[in-house]
Formats: sequence, C-alpha cells, structure tokens
Amino acid sequence: MDVMDITRFGPDDAAALQEWVDLANAVQHVDSPWELDATPLRAEARFRYGWDGEPPTPYLARVDGVVVGSGNISVSSYDNLHLAWLGLMVHPDHRRRGYGSAILTFLEDEARRMGRTSAGIGGWECDATSGFAARHGYEKKHQAINRRQYVADIDQAELDKRYDEALPYAADYVLERRRLPTPDAELDEIAEMASAINDAPTDDLEIEDEVFNAERMKAYEDACAFRRERAYRVVARHLPSGQLAGQTVVVVESERPKYGDQHDTSVVAAHRGHRLGLLLKTDMLRWLAEEEPQLEQIDTFNAESNDQMIGVNEALGYRVMGRELAFQKAL
Repeated sequence: MDVMDITRFGPDDAAALQEWVDLANAVQHVDSPWELDATPLRAEARFRYGWDGEPPTPYLARVDGVVVGSGNISVSSYDNLHLAWLGLMVHPDHRRRGYGSAILTFLEDEARRMGRTSAGIGGWECDATSGFAARHGYEKKHQAINRRQYVADIDQAELDKRYDEALPYAADYVLERRRLPTPDAELDEIAEMASAINDAPTDDLEIEDEVFNAERMKAYEDACAFRRERAYRVVARHLPSGQLAGQTVVVVESERPKYGDQHDTSVVAAHRGHRLGLLLKTDMLRWLAEEEPQLEQIDTFNAESNDQMIGVNEALGYRVMGRELAFQKAL
C-alpha cells in the first residue's frame, strides 16, 4: 500500500472542510444516492458543535497529496465513557487498496489513547460493509431504518381521521407548540423529558443510557442554530400533574428549505398507551404545513426493532430508503 498521511483538521480550516465535503459527496453518490449532499455549513457545524456540543475529531487521509479517505472519532463526557464511535470513508476511486483498514487501525489506536475500551462503527447495509466489519473483528449489534416522508403524499383526510380517533385516548393531555431556542429556565424540564429516548431499542449494543441535562439540551439547540435550521417542537403536557409527557422535534434547513429532518420523538414511560406519539407527529405535520408550505420531505431514523414508532411512521406514509448497520468490538 502507498504511504498514507493522516492529519487532523478542525472547523476553522476552510480548505480541509471543503476537501471533506467533496469526499463525503463522492462517497454518498455511490453508497447512498438518496441522501442529501453535504455542504460546507453543515460540515463546519458537525465539527464545531457535533449533535449536542461534543463534536467528533476529524482526520483526512492523503496519498501523494490526494485525499483518499477520512476518519473521525466521537466520544462523550456525559456517559458511555468506555466507548468511541469511529467513522471512516474511502473515496470510490481509491477503494480496494487497504486505505480503509489503515484508517480504521489509526482510529482504534487513537481511541485507546483516549482510554476507550470499546469501539463502534457503522455503514449502510451491503456485503462490503458487513465484510469489512467482520474482517476487523466487529460484530453486528444493531440495525436502523432510514425512512422518508414525502409531504405531497400525505393524505390529509386520513391524517385528520387518525388524529380524531386518537384524541379520546389522550383526554388528560394538551399539545403545546414551541420554537427553539428554549428559555433557560425550562431546559431542565426538557432534559428530563428527553431522557425517555433511552427506552428506544438498542438491540445488542453494549451501551449505557445517555445522560441529559440543561447544558446538553442547550448545546443541542446551539448546534441547530449554527446550522441555521428552523426548529419546531411539539410537546404533550399531562394536565393533572403538569408534567411534560412527550415530544417530537423537526428541523427545516434554511440553506435548502425543501428538506427537513425528524429529530427526537419520544413519550415518557408513565404516559404511554395514550397514542401521544401519533398525536404529536400529526400535529407537527399540521404546524409545518402552516409555517413551511414549501417543505417537500422529512427524513427519520428508527431502530428496526422499534415496532411502536415504526407503526406510527408507516401510518403517516414514510417510505424506507435504506438500512444502517452498527457494529461493535472490544479494543
């Protein structure tokens, strides 16, 4: 194999960010052509803020000065202190030369230096993904489905019917529409509700529950703001207790306002069985129709074993786009 130079870069390095964007799009056009292209803004946000204030550490891999691949390491200081998630890409023009294996070995060594004892990798379902993971000692632990809702396909009459049928089951609840950012005084309450996502299936992954607090929720909202996303949150409040019982969040890109992403949808365990998931997501679609009439599609991910949420998404007309696999091994 040719000598590879792997170097770290950061969100202030505009040239390296553009190289990463070009690489990501070349990979995506081959491996997952249904996905949206990466953009410099979203790349900068990824490596400056991450999802919620803990950005991955990114690297570019070059051979003779040409970018052939990249890697990144994601770790948390809130929870799962044993674990590092490793991401890697190899340009389609430079595959089958051992570059992916070299990048993975580099990332594993870096994770060990961070004191992590377990590593996870992921990729779209295909023989190449599963074969690469197996060759490097990773076992498949989880699989998730990427679904997409095309707004034009929504049957509004059917949506209204399902909403009306669900309402009697949620007589003790009221839905509240909120825009981000959340007032600081309410972040603790939002964080407590967000912890319900820990009940989503994780299959065989060796992971701990995520820890949510006001600081982490604020960092998540700051990341959305930096990406210039217009964020919408619908919450369900239990009237007798005043507690927040569940939420759904959708963001719409300002760069490309035809596109939206479904973020968290979860219902607190004590409040399940009242069809709140369906009511929350239906009310969100109604709100988006009012505020974002140009919106064409919304993407979401769910564990394939999450029958409850998948049932809601299928009732709302989401289409399957691809299956993402997650693998894990001890370092």
